[in-house]
Amino acid sequence: MNTEETTRVTGRGEAAREALGALRAEVSKAVVGQDAVVTGLVIALLCRGHVLLEGVPGVAKTLMVRTLAKALDLGSKRVQFTPDLMPGDVTGSLVYDARTAEFEFREGPVFTNLLLADEINRTPPKTQAALLEAMEERQVTVEGDARPLPDPFVVCATQNPVEYEGTYQLPEAQLDRFLLKLTVPLPPREQEIAVLERHALGFDPRDLSHVRAVATAADLAAGREAVAAVHVAPEVLGYIVDVSRATRNSPSLQLGVSPRGATALLAAARAWAWLSGRAYVTPDDVKALARPALRHRVQLRPEAELEGATADGLLDGILASVPVPR
Repeated sequence: MNTEETTRVTGRGEAAREALGALRAEVSKAVVGQDAVVTGLVIALLCRGHVLLEGVPGVAKTLMVRTLAKALDLGSKRVQFTPDLMPGDVTGSLVYDARTAEFEFREGPVFTNLLLADEINRTPPKTQAALLEAMEERQVTVEGDARPLPDPFVVCATQNPVEYEGTYQLPEAQLDRFLLKLTVPLPPREQEIAVLERHALGFDPRDLSHVRAVATAADLAAGREAVAAVHVAPEVLGYIVDVSRATRNSPSLQLGVSPRGATALLAAARAWAWLSGRAYVTPDDVKALARPALRHRVQLRPEAELEGATADGLLDGILASVPVPR
């Protein structure tokens, strides 16, 4: 890349970073707090990755995704996952047209930019699996014909961590398709008061007319181009591998991080470094993204769970034990 091309890419990247910064501010018009979760969603969009949002009901998971889609001027659709939902209800199916005496494909809600899969663990594995090809290959195959999905295409799935009756735990193969698993916490007292003040003034979470489109798919594309140019030193690559290998050797884990998990951590760390205004990745970037990128890729041994261990706690211990490059 010559000097002129480098300058042009850098200029587009700076404009994209400014737009995505405004995006996070625009989402805050509808969602109080949750800045870390919104940043995680932006990182996933930059990496073309999917996100699993986990939190108790009522912490604005759905509102956050809807607001993000509007502020990004992207197409979005919501699917409420239920026990009777069929794969064709998500991907689409062939429908007989009596006028032409032929079958035509009717697109399902997966044909969008931002798919909100609400309460994904409430639908049976057969329907959960219908998303696998879409998430990995970004296409849907029906009767042997592959139909590409729009670009960008990101799945934001939600699940409730405390209610297990009538739910179907996501299999490891599908969990591994999510770039990040973000926990949506209950707000602190001050932020909860701010939420009530907004509602007292007439805020309606179903009305997002006050949210403006401040970024576009072109900004995302420019951001991805800039993220791809972020430098990663060999020592940092080695650090990511060492952290991943340490999870496989942990006596408290029966399933460690795969190479796909290591590449996910690398991608997320590069995006975070770029959003932070740097053209290189530091070990601190890796540490910052280790929990959301890896927590859903490890599986605790039953005895460790009985002792009260958690994935986040074990990851913190591994990060403390792996030597950090200087």
